[in-house]
Amino acid sequence: MSKPSVSKLVPRGVPVPGASRRQQYSASTKRALVDVAEQLFTDNGYAATSLDTIVAGARVTKGALYHHFSGKQALFEAVFERVEGDASRAIQKALKGKKDPWEKAIAGLRAFLEVVQEARYRRIVIQEGPSVLGYERYREQEERSTFANVLDIVSSVLEAGEWDLDKDLQQTFARIFFGAMSSAGESVSSAPDPVQAAANVEIAIGFILEGFRVLAETGVELPVVDALAEEPVEE
Repeated sequence: MSKPSVSKLVPRGVPVPGASRRQQYSASTKRALVDVAEQLFTDNGYAATSLDTIVAGARVTKGALYHHFSGKQALFEAVFERVEGDASRAIQKALKGKKDPWEKAIAGLRAFLEVVQEARYRRIVIQEGPSVLGYERYREQEERSTFANVLDIVSSVLEAGEWDLDKDLQQTFARIFFGAMSSAGESVSSAPDPVQAAANVEIAIGFILEGFRVLAETGVELPVVDALAEEPVEE
């Protein structure tokens, strides 16, 4: 298993204890490239941002850039991972300490809706991510960073009721909600009035959550579908 890079072990701008001056310079150079690229990709978009502009802004050579990244797409992916990682941590912070599943779900929803209104998230993750990374790679990165939060929330909500749901069914619920949240994020980020769009999403998803709360509190069982009963009978 490969060791994580120095730049991933410490926060931005913090010296690495015990690291050589060369290692610290290398980590600093990489951070500078990602910092500048993040701002330029946010302001101008991927296509309109050149490597020359990035290295000029970071005050490094192109050789230094190619030492850390194979090209512009690899640099974009590093920026994407940072923005998604920051978003995931913001949601996790909102969830921390929430015992009530319904409060937890609303807190996570509100944190997510705040994130999708950030300029860098809108541009880099929602607008540019799918086309630059490709759909499969985009989904892989997105699930790696935010799906765990959705699964945590959905599992808490489902456990509020006396439903004996196996892990596969919990995963199914989580993936449905994950898809709904991704779609909601896109609609908020592209809306003429993102604040109002976010409010509408909170109302809609809050309505769905309230339905789950009623089911849980009244002890209503979830419907069970017998897949075998749906198979056609051979004549």
